[in-house]
Amino acid sequence: MHNYNIDLEMVKELEDKCVKIRKDLLNFIYRIGMGHLGGELSIVEMCVALYYKYMNYDIKNPGWEERDRLVLSKAHCSETLYTIFSDMGAYTMDYMVEHFETLETAVFGMHSNRLYCPYIEVSAGSLGHGLPIAVGLALGARKQKKNWRTFVITGDGELNEGTNWEALMAGSHYELGNLVCICDKNQVSMTGFTRDVMNIDPLGERIKAFGWDVYEVNGNNMYEVCEVLQNLPPAEPEYRRKPIFIIANTVKGQGVDFMEGDYKWHGGGIAKEELDLALISVEKSRRVR
Repeated sequence: MHNYNIDLEMVKELEDKCVKIRKDLLNFIYRIGMGHLGGELSIVEMCVALYYKYMNYDIKNPGWEERDRLVLSKAHCSETLYTIFSDMGAYTMDYMVEHFETLETAVFGMHSNRLYCPYIEVSAGSLGHGLPIAVGLALGARKQKKNWRTFVITGDGELNEGTNWEALMAGSHYELGNLVCICDKNQVSMTGFTRDVMNIDPLGERIKAFGWDVYEVNGNNMYEVCEVLQNLPPAEPEYRRKPIFIIANTVKGQGVDFMEGDYKWHGGGIAKEELDLALISVEKSRRVR
């Protein structure tokens, strides 16, 4: 997939936005004392590109019927989305902290809940359910003859779950051309490397065998992310073709040098000294053009 009409100034703006989101996210996790920073940092480029450029989405009207849907199946990384919604003007960081997993006013939780936070598309938590739900949403768009697209972001460790493979079969069977699955392939799960816990490679060949079109990119390279998203075919609901699967090769803990590739940063909080070092590392990761 090659398109040489990518706006480099736009790419630079999105890269700068990623730096801001990573810093805000780190400060948010420090203040609430808990999170899943490794996987939250690895999906920043893809989420920023989708919400700020490539999805039809209005933060002022989260219930807009014509919006594109994004299902974050690896919902333990919802703090990335909360941070993006805050940056887009939905609420303040102080509001997020004040209402995070409180007993009576819990708007935000470790796992997303659409009943409390309307900007979240799907309540999720138990891994393996996001892709099946996304298949249902894509089928719903077809039934209603709506042109919105369904995106779903899964983890690579999450592909251990059998429900994903049932959904892959269903997506292919129904020829859901309005469905895009993005796998955040950061190669690390809670207890170690995914290749050791449960090897899913060769992932691309396996997904193709299930009848999907597969594209593979560096998911932490904004140019490549923009290239693959900008070249998606139209999402006409009644046009039947293979659904799309994007393998986003990423680094767990991307942007924070002492977190990168380390499963110990899958979950937990961050101390003040670590926060200070992490913020410096994120700033150093800013690309100079």
